[in-house]
Amino acid sequence: MKVPTNLKYTSSHEWVRQESDGTVTIGITEFAQDALGDMVYVELPEVGRQLKGGEACAVVESVKAASDVYAPIAGEVVAINESLKDKPESINADAFGAWMFRLKPVNAGDLGALLDAAGYEAAIAANK
Repeated sequence: MKVPTNLKYTSSHEWVRQESDGTVTIGITEFAQDALGDMVYVELPEVGRQLKGGEACAVVESVKAASDVYAPIAGEVVAINESLKDKPESINADAFGAWMFRLKPVNAGDLGALLDAAGYEAAIAANK
């Protein structure tokens, strides 16, 4: 299982990448997509929506189950990955390439509270 070291993570299995323009890109981890199985539907938040850290804001649905996706930090949704609506299975093909939405953080310092790759791997191991 891949856990890229250049990303931050949440215990609820979202990955977070800080972009050069100050926004953050969010998706679900390889561990999450593997646990869920083949994706059949994705519901994304609306652009302009203000999110609180930890707020359920999107849904991924697989052949096994539906699961909420949570905002890792507070911010405004500035972009969504429209292609996931027609091709939700792209999350299965490349969980770290198939981003879901981008946020403009209220406080970029909140990223420091997220897990690094080693912390995320430890969290996964503790839950097995």
